[in-house]
Amino acid sequence: MSHAQAKVAVVYHSGYGHTAVLAEKVAEGVRESGAEAVLLKVESAGQDFDPLLDAITEADAVVFGAPTYMGDVSAVFKAFIDATSKPWFNSLWKDKLAGGFTNSHSFSGDKVHALTTLAVLAAQHGMNWVSLGLAPPGVTAAERGPDTLNRVGAFLGLAAQSDHVSPELSPPAGDRETARLQGLRIGEAALRWKRGAAADLAQAA
Repeated sequence: MSHAQAKVAVVYHSGYGHTAVLAEKVAEGVRESGAEAVLLKVESAGQDFDPLLDAITEADAVVFGAPTYMGDVSAVFKAFIDATSKPWFNSLWKDKLAGGFTNSHSFSGDKVHALTTLAVLAAQHGMNWVSLGLAPPGVTAAERGPDTLNRVGAFLGLAAQSDHVSPELSPPAGDRETARLQGLRIGEAALRWKRGAAADLAQAA
């Protein structure tokens, strides 16, 4: 079975470009795993979401990404979440893999609430959540610099931090690398998931 048969959708909203940087790095990691990455950008709350929903339905896994605004995902991404009721009615996303990432200016900003929103979305669809899988840094606060992996110390998903500067400068290298590793982890999981499903079908035949 070729790796290309495992497909991972990365669906995200980015208000100022910082979350888009993370989405690109997640997709990079997915591709490094040998799986296919499909980037899907949520542009506005009023757009036609059907093409995005269809692309996720065709994928084996999905990574949800949104900035954290006022302690939760952005309103634009929430509109997308509400639109997923269409595949929900027919259980079209059941048993897919899922993961998530978020980004905000502060180190906390209640980002875990946004990640929980994404995990609950996956659970409502009967999906299987893939955690970040990276231990928090075993360093002092003073040593926790911009190159540190999982520098915020999240477990549920990627929680990144961006300053109010150009997306070319922030989020920093550590957060970008953490996003790449998240994509690699989910891509590898999707490949295993796909191979297992194929083996079950072969046995049934």
